[in-house]
Amino acid sequence: MERLEFTKSAPLSMGVELELQLVSRRDCDLTRAASDLLAQLAKRPHPGEIKPEITESMIEVSTGVHTGYETLVAELREIRAALLAVAESLNVGVAGGGAHPFQHWSQRRIMDAARMKHLSQLYGYLAKQFTVFGQHVHIGCPDGDDALYLLHAMSRYLPHLIALSGSSPYYQGVDTAFDSSRLNAVFAFPLSGRAPFVQTWDDFNAYYDKMRRAGIVASMKDFYWDIRPKPEYGTIEIRVFDTPLTVDRAAALAAYAQALARWLFVERPHRVTEDVYLAYTYNRFQACRFGLEGEFIEPAAGTRRSIGEEILATFEPLGVHARELGAEAALSEIEAIVRGGNDARWMRERYADSQSLPDLVWRQVERFREGR
Repeated sequence: MERLEFTKSAPLSMGVELELQLVSRRDCDLTRAASDLLAQLAKRPHPGEIKPEITESMIEVSTGVHTGYETLVAELREIRAALLAVAESLNVGVAGGGAHPFQHWSQRRIMDAARMKHLSQLYGYLAKQFTVFGQHVHIGCPDGDDALYLLHAMSRYLPHLIALSGSSPYYQGVDTAFDSSRLNAVFAFPLSGRAPFVQTWDDFNAYYDKMRRAGIVASMKDFYWDIRPKPEYGTIEIRVFDTPLTVDRAAALAAYAQALARWLFVERPHRVTEDVYLAYTYNRFQACRFGLEGEFIEPAAGTRRSIGEEILATFEPLGVHARELGAEAALSEIEAIVRGGNDARWMRERYADSQSLPDLVWRQVERFREGR
């Protein structure tokens, strides 16, 4: 048995990965610019990492490890500045958003890298359809058992994170009627959705070994779960966020997840059993489809209320934890999203102004550049 060792990390530390759109300034469609962009970025110093993704029309930026919101948002702004300086020299726009509003998957080109080519051969057209854009948030855990506890406890709050970050209402040229259409593309992959309900790292190792020996997976990268453990980093990785339209919002979402994690770790407000997944798929769908207005069912209490109301209800228990983490400003941003609307709402309002999807993409480019 090949055992996965869980690397010890600083509890409740966090890091962010953002997948970003590379856009032609001529017609606002996606453009094959990743290789040229990365080659130029390699010649200049910048914080974090900027890496290729599955197609040539996207890149991924990754921060270092942070304990608080202020340093995280500062690093993301520095990465954005370096990225935009090079992108503008190549006449390329950079945008957030969970899906490009009108690109067609058949026009995408797979990145020239061994793993990307393997995924293309394995998944066929799904690999090109995977040109969607997400934010991943890593939360540090002291050991594998705690990581699995946090993974299951945090699962109750994934609809909150989906609704707050929803930014993919348009896909392949149409309004999907979803706030997050991106997760439908992810859900097409095997080994997506929820992780199995195992509660100890020994039991997870036994599960992983069975999957590996059966030839279903070759590594942890083959699991596309909404939350997955990352033993090499000593974290759990939350993968349900659409990429926000600004890096400041990305940092606020990460800090909200960090505050949730601290509350769950310190106070243990819920008894974690497999019943946490009774309404999981329903609540997840409601968040993707209706965003903050979606319905959230709590089977144990027999209650129903909107996801927006659910998020507001977390502020009281999270208050002390946000103060300890220096995340009060982030919580204020989260409240503003609940009361004023998520990025999907902003995108629909901008489209209503012009009735032009290319114009909408250009506004996304401007918003990413301006940071507000």
